[in-house]
Amino acid sequence: MLPILALANQSTCYGTTSNGRLENGVQLPSSGSNFVSYSTIARLAGRTYVHSEVNEIIIELYKSLEKTLPGKVFKYAETGFEEGGKFKPHKTHQNGLSVDFMTPMINSVGASTHLPTHPLNRFGYNIELDSKGNYDGLETDFIALAAHIVELDKASKRKGYKLWRVIYDPELQPYLYATKYLCACHW
Repeated sequence: MLPILALANQSTCYGTTSNGRLENGVQLPSSGSNFVSYSTIARLAGRTYVHSEVNEIIIELYKSLEKTLPGKVFKYAETGFEEGGKFKPHKTHQNGLSVDFMTPMINSVGASTHLPTHPLNRFGYNIELDSKGNYDGLETDFIALAAHIVELDKASKRKGYKLWRVIYDPELQPYLYATKYLCACHW
């Protein structure tokens, strides 16, 4: 009997994040042991596709975080369409290289939890954190968020890539830089 060889499709991105397209996009897994997608509805609508290398980086990211921060949970959000292109309401997310992540939170008993994402809050995009990163009885887990950014950077570099841009509320950034993961001595 001959061995069966399964070849994964490699993606190809064209153009830029704000003017591009994607061939052979890969849908991110809906969940793993420490992460979930922001919405089954959005996933079924095809809004969670990325470049195949980005998919591998994200999977490696969550595996690393499982070891670094056991018990913490994470949620990814909008990525793009299988073939890229315009992706409303975003100006970017067109060539398979953009991924939104939801801020990890801590509940009132100190457990890691997700921001709520459902149609009534535009799948989390209408949520506004206060000046300390709190929302509806939840507080931002700045340690988990900082570790997420650092592990994403490491996973990207291991694959030969580097992060181009991380966008986070400037008012809340000092809380991130105060963590052991993003203090001036480590970043």
